[in-house]
Amino acid sequence: MLCPGRAGPRIALARPGPRRHPGPARERTSVSPREVPGVVLVDSHKRSVQGTCNRSRKPVDGAILVVDALGPELYDAIVSCAAVICAKGGRTGHMQSLCRSRGIPVLRVAPSELASLSGQATVLLDRAAVVLGEAAPAAPARRRRTAAFGDIESICVVVADTADIRATNALAPRVEHADSFFIREEFVCFSAGLSPIDSLREGVGEAERYGAAVASRLCPMVRELLPGQRLIMRLLDLRSDDAAKITSGAHVDDEPNPELGRHGARWLLRERGYPHAFRALRAHLRDRLGADADRVRFAVPFINDRDEYVRLRRYLGLGDETPLAVFVETPAAVHSAADFCASGAGELFVGTKDLIQFYLAADRGNHLVSAAYQTRHPAVLAALRQAVESGRGAGAPVHVFALGADLDHYARHLPVRRLMMCAAELRHLAERQAA
Repeated sequence: MLCPGRAGPRIALARPGPRRHPGPARERTSVSPREVPGVVLVDSHKRSVQGTCNRSRKPVDGAILVVDALGPELYDAIVSCAAVICAKGGRTGHMQSLCRSRGIPVLRVAPSELASLSGQATVLLDRAAVVLGEAAPAAPARRRRTAAFGDIESICVVVADTADIRATNALAPRVEHADSFFIREEFVCFSAGLSPIDSLREGVGEAERYGAAVASRLCPMVRELLPGQRLIMRLLDLRSDDAAKITSGAHVDDEPNPELGRHGARWLLRERGYPHAFRALRAHLRDRLGADADRVRFAVPFINDRDEYVRLRRYLGLGDETPLAVFVETPAAVHSAADFCASGAGELFVGTKDLIQFYLAADRGNHLVSAAYQTRHPAVLAALRQAVESGRGAGAPVHVFALGADLDHYARHLPVRRLMMCAAELRHLAERQAA
């Protein structure tokens, strides 16, 4: 637990005694390691990470990124680093999810300690601390109970880019349960250097070019798929605070509570340029991939009910034959799961990270209420159970996202055999089971 008022051991200086005989050189000052306590937001199979602290907010390969908070404008710096140290944020923020997919550990320290982090440092995950100076070797990783693949029918692997798909499919022995991959459209934008709001509001031509650019990033991912695998892209879901950080020309409304503001389906229904971009995206996929374009499916985020779902399908120009999955992440969506299926949603993806914060009224990005954000709370498990049973009753597959620490618990306590999990956590689980 993070204690903001707690300080680590002070720097100890060796004081020289009185000099009776002057010498040609001064005695050297020795500095002992200083340990700064923190809280692990994103764990990793690596028990310790060494590197140089990078405070520039720019990409430095293998460095330890030191920032106040993680945001989409830091995408390039994040994916190139070996670890992240921050002063704000929760375990399941959007960019923390990116780190989890890539296996990049994240440690949160007290804001008062952030300024002191410079030079060489070691992030020790078992001790939940960062050491400045020479650190002792990391302790062996603790053995944890994990879900066996035999308990799971299907795994949808959450990825950040093409490399994650390639690495997952290269596992030996292969994880046969990994039959689909899931990526967020905004992560595609970040990796391609796109500014979606600017492009969508520059007119039809720019919106279409944006759609083609997104498709061009999806094509290499599809080519990495093995027979029987699919790629699901969650449609653009930028909150206003995140959008403002990567938008240069277009106006973005300043909302008092972006998490509950205009994003997801409610934003897509208002964005005039998005239907043009979406049609161009699908056309580009068909031109480049031919029949393999059908291996790309789409899911609508942050949606409440059947009315929104039907209106969005029409707005995007989707016929009855075109599948559009639903991302269930609000309490209203849990209660609308059967209606979604009756309206043409062939499968459901349950986004537990948002669902938990809405059920428990605990902001997932606010570490001050982290104790209230409980992934195994009875109300949360009841909601997950209801969503799964509603989908099954309608004959639709239901995939539930689980953090690595919750895999076994969900597999044993929920009627779910289709899970979503981050690529790095799946690889670590597969390597442990193979060993």
